[in-house]
Amino acid sequence: MTRHVVIVGAGPAGLGAAAGALRAGARVTLVDAAEHPGGQYHRMLPDAYAAEHPGRLHHGWHGFERLRDHVLGHPRCDWWPESTVWSIERDEPAAPHVHVLRGEIDAAGRERRVLRPDALVLAPGAHDRVLPFPGWELPGVHTAGAAQALAKGERLVVGDRVLIAGSGPFLLPVAASLLEAGSTVRAVLEANPASTVARGWIRRPWELASETGKATELAEYAGLLARHRVPYRTGRAVIEARGDGRVEEAVTARLRPDWSVVPGSEQTVAVDALCVTHGFSPQLELPVAAGCRLRDGAFAEVDDDQRTTAPAVYAAGEITGIAGAQSARTEGLLAGWIAGGGAPDAPGLAGTRRRRDR
Repeated sequence: MTRHVVIVGAGPAGLGAAAGALRAGARVTLVDAAEHPGGQYHRMLPDAYAAEHPGRLHHGWHGFERLRDHVLGHPRCDWWPESTVWSIERDEPAAPHVHVLRGEIDAAGRERRVLRPDALVLAPGAHDRVLPFPGWELPGVHTAGAAQALAKGERLVVGDRVLIAGSGPFLLPVAASLLEAGSTVRAVLEANPASTVARGWIRRPWELASETGKATELAEYAGLLARHRVPYRTGRAVIEARGDGRVEEAVTARLRPDWSVVPGSEQTVAVDALCVTHGFSPQLELPVAAGCRLRDGAFAEVDDDQRTTAPAVYAAGEITGIAGAQSARTEGLLAGWIAGGGAPDAPGLAGTRRRRDR
């Protein structure tokens, strides 16, 4: 009998899981709240835009297109867009029942469906982590993820003069998306000092040898910022947003390595939008509802096959650890294969595990 695998989330991890389950011979139902697959990483323009170059703001677009077309065009895959999982009902020792509302978000008369799969793969992704500061509630202050989503998914900019601040590599693609969509980026501020950033790259330099694609991506971002004359400053952060009814200026300051403010280093920058992010927090509502144990209270605990502690429930992507789209896709491929009934010692699976771990 063909196994039925339900996959929640159609970003890199979810699409990878669908491909893995289909390869194992399973029947797949792929559920996502968005109109199109891709998640935040490959957020697509609406069909009505009829874009000639929809992948202009995306890295790895052609690989994503091949994966998307393979999964959505497969006869054993049922694609449920604009579908929200509102409850997971445990049915141990079997897989949980998944309660779904289908139809446009917040529309009346949405269709209620219950899925009873043989296995469930959770790949809901993550959201921005933001540290509060005075004025952060003003209109015009956005998470970096929201600003990028508007640029990628609507070709809308959050402002004409934008300051991007926070910590982590996500600051760079956000700046790139806003520049490509037409904003003027006043600066990109990384809270960590240059020594901390460099230490993160060179602590285990031998591990970088196989990741030349990331070095190329970094060079592209650096070149784009240079062409647009956008300063990239380390050891500096936004400490206050000001404005009458909406953000009009941001106060920045130098930080010590422990992120305490250096007195007298404050500067004021005129802006009409401010984007802030400090990395990502996994969306853990569904793993918790499914009864999955958490690792350090922060991520879904999984074994070497991406199996959680809940019966017949697997997890992939950012809910198991923040590691980016490449890692999420590989985790998904492994989770989908095992959930779909594939042999754990199948030829080639050792290579998949090595790629995931790397």
